[in-house]
Parts: sequence; structure tokens; C-alpha cells
Amino acid sequence: LVFSVHFTPLNLSDLSLSLIHREATMAVSSSSFLSTPSLSNSKSTISFASSVSPTPIPSLRRVIFRSSIPTSSHRRVMTVRSKIREIFMPALSSTMTEGKIVSWIKTEGEKLAKGESVVVVESDKADMDVETFYDGYLAAIVVGEGETAPVGAAIGLLAETEAEIEEVKSKAASKSSSPSASPPAVSAEAVVPSPPPATSSPAPAIAQPAPVATLPDGPRRTIATPYAKKLAKQHKVDIESIAGTGPNGRITASDVEAAAGIAPSVAPPPPPPPAASQATATATAKATTTNLPPLLPDSSVVPFTTMQSAVSKNMIESLSVPTFRVGYPVNTDALDALYEKVKPKGVTMTALLAKAAGMALAQHPVVNASCKDGKSFTYNSNVNVAVAVAINGGLITPVLPDADKLDLYSLSRKWKELVEKARSKQLQPHEYNSGTFTLSNLGMFGVDRFDAILPPGQGAIMAVGASKPTVVADKSGFFSVKSQMLVNVTADHRIVYGADLAAFLQTFAKILENPDCLTL
Repeated sequence: LVFSVHFTPLNLSDLSLSLIHREATMAVSSSSFLSTPSLSNSKSTISFASSVSPTPIPSLRRVIFRSSIPTSSHRRVMTVRSKIREIFMPALSSTMTEGKIVSWIKTEGEKLAKGESVVVVESDKADMDVETFYDGYLAAIVVGEGETAPVGAAIGLLAETEAEIEEVKSKAASKSSSPSASPPAVSAEAVVPSPPPATSSPAPAIAQPAPVATLPDGPRRTIATPYAKKLAKQHKVDIESIAGTGPNGRITASDVEAAAGIAPSVAPPPPPPPAASQATATATAKATTTNLPPLLPDSSVVPFTTMQSAVSKNMIESLSVPTFRVGYPVNTDALDALYEKVKPKGVTMTALLAKAAGMALAQHPVVNASCKDGKSFTYNSNVNVAVAVAINGGLITPVLPDADKLDLYSLSRKWKELVEKARSKQLQPHEYNSGTFTLSNLGMFGVDRFDAILPPGQGAIMAVGASKPTVVADKSGFFSVKSQMLVNVTADHRIVYGADLAAFLQTFAKILENPDCLTL
């Protein structure tokens, strides 16, 4: 069906609306967008025209409605165009803003199945396989190995059929050659906004004069720089009587000095125009770079890896949190004896410390709390102890969930599994970003004491040193040699106070000095 409707402007002088022409004509033509030899090609053409003026007026707008439904058959022929899908850079963690392509598992032109791994992406904490959600062919690789892309950006193109691979490649090449191509023009015939119906006789157009800015009749508002106000107050000058020479009549320090009759000071350079602000910032950055001491001979500059960039960002973010530190000595003779018994069963010292920390945190939930917005803090329902692990090129904190509830041997097996996944950079996001308390142990390196930096989003972090023989005096004044290790805890002072942290350390020390409860 083809409807041709002609609209003419309304003339309200004649309120009667008459239908002056109605014609139905049967015509035989072929459809411009659907060709079906087995179907009838007959269609109806109906034209309507309406007018409120006795004199024919040329039509101003033309809207065409087309229908290709044959009158003699109910069969429908549909043409479905194939889809070209994009493989996006996924967000593998809550802190990830960009990812690096480690390697492409599949090559261009290779067939893919839904759920199959396509590419290995390095996030800020781990390397993870990215799977495809559709069947098809890997038509084009947009981001190559070793390159980075922001989260959500297209890193590859997927075609439905093998015949479309070359077409997808050509489209990808055209996009890369002209990334700022202008959008296609919209057909004027396709989208023609019709004018709203007139409600009165059209009045002749009258040229309106340009609006003239007028000043208010009330008192004039004085605009002055803070330094100019300070000078005016210092030299007892009526700032209301000074005519400003700055932008928009702003009173500057030089205007006040001129009114006071004193020698003008050196005026600061005017702000650069907006067009030159970027160039000025670049020049300032270059000047700052040139002020740095030169590199020593044979030196090299190595950019941060994705993990190192994430660690740097977190450390800078942690500087905004007010922290304090408390140290506590712990006798480890009983702990060392227990460790010798359970070590053959696969239990590590890290598991013993994590278990003791989890049990102490269960008794002091405020140390397990966190403050993320600076306005409130959260009592976490789970005790998830994160343990810092040094890996090649960075640092990661695998999380032992429910460390207060798991038995020592299950905790040790879980820790061994997490360490293996951390070394191979295969940790899942929930396995390293769900910690509520962090434990950092450098005792195996012989370090006796150190302070740890509080991770963002947590309330406290414990730094554990090495256990060493120490001369200790008891209450009776007798000296003896006992094994001791120093424990330092860094806490967020917005939610944890000194008395809270001291009570937590006392509980932690009692558990380690009587470690039989760790094996229950």
C-alpha cells in the first residue's frame, strides 16, 4: 500500500474542511526493496489531499508510507543481515581501568565456539582468559599483543560466517585509517518534521531589534580580587570609589595601589587564553621535566607494568587516610613448638598467623571494620584475611575467606592453592579484592620489625617480623632467653582507636602464646 498525503497550511478564515479529491487507483509495479517472483506484484495506491483554501496551494511537506504486503498471499519473505560483533576489553576487577593484551589464543580467521577462550588479558592483579559469548569467526584483531586498551573498548571483531571475514577486515581497516570520520548525512526525505498546526492567522514577520543590555538601577556590585581587597583595607582606600581595569571591571591590586598613590608592585602575569592553556601546560610539564637531575650514564627508564601502576595508585590513595601504628612483642616458644609438629602435615607459619589473626578479629570486630566514604564505617560480616605475596614484578594479596571459622589444615590447603594461582597470575577478582584485614610477613627474610602501608578500603594491616632469641626479665626480676617477634599494626584512626588496637594485640598475643586453640 502506498499512501501519498499532501498537507497544506490551514487558513482559519474558512472553518470548513472539505475533501476535494479522493482517488483509488490499482497499479502494477515492482517493490523497490522486496523481490518475490512467486508472489503477486499488485499493490494499491491511494492518494488523499485536503485543503481549506479555494485556491490550490503548493504542498509544503510530503510524507510517504510504503507497504509491501501482497494482496494475494500471506507468505512473508524476510532478509536477515548478518551481525558483526565486537570483543570488548572486560573489567576484571573493580579497580581496573585498562587492560593489556598478553596473548591471543586464537588467530584471525579461526572459528570460535561460545564459551571458548579467545585472548589472555593482564589486569591490575592477574592474567585472565577472556571467553567469547557467540559462535563465529575471529575476523580482525584490533588490539595486538603487548598493547593496552581501556575497559569497554573493542579489541577484536567477530563475524558470523567465513564469507564475511574480508568485509569485517576492510571495515576495521577503514575505521583505523579514519577514526574521526563524519557520521553519514541523514536523508531529508526520510525524516521530515511536519510543522505544528496553526492556531491563528499567520501574522507578518516583524524584525525585532536586538536586545540591549541594561544596567540595574540599584547599587553597583563591586568586583575585586582578594588581594586588592586586602590592600584597600591595609591602605584605608574606599574600594567602592575605584574603577577597575581588570576583566569585566574587576578591581586589581594595581588599581588599589594607584588610588593609594604608592608604587605599584610587580603584577603577576595575566592568565593565558583558553586556546593556549594546553600548550602552556605542556610547556610547564617540559620545564618540570628539565628541572629533574639528568640520568646517569647507561641508565634506562622502565615504564610501570599494569600491576605496578595499580600498586602505585593504591599507595597514593592510602596517603589520604589518617593512620597510626602500635607495636607489640609476642613470645613464640609455644608457637614454634606447635609449628614443628604440624609442619610435616603441610601447615605453614603464614596459615598459623592468619588463623590467629582471624580468631582475634572475631573478638574485636572494630579492627575488622572499614571506612570507604569518610562519613561512615562498616562492620564486615566476614573475617577475610588477605596475605601479601611478592610475585614477579609486583605485589598481590590473596584472601583467606572466613579465616576465623576454617580449621587450620583446610586453611593451609587453601593458602597453598592461592599462592600457586598468584604465582601464575590466575587469581580471580574475588580471591584478591575481598579482604577485610591484611597480614604482611617478612620474618622469613630475617626482618625483625617494619611498618606496613594501609590498603585502601580496610581498617588495619599487621606487619610481622622474625622470631629471635631475646633476653627477657620476668616479674621477679629474673632474666631468661625467650623467642620473641615484634608485631606492628597500622590502623585507620577514623574507626580504630588506640585502646581498640591495644586490646586486639593483647588477644592476638595470648592466642599465639597458647596456640592449642589453633588446632581445634
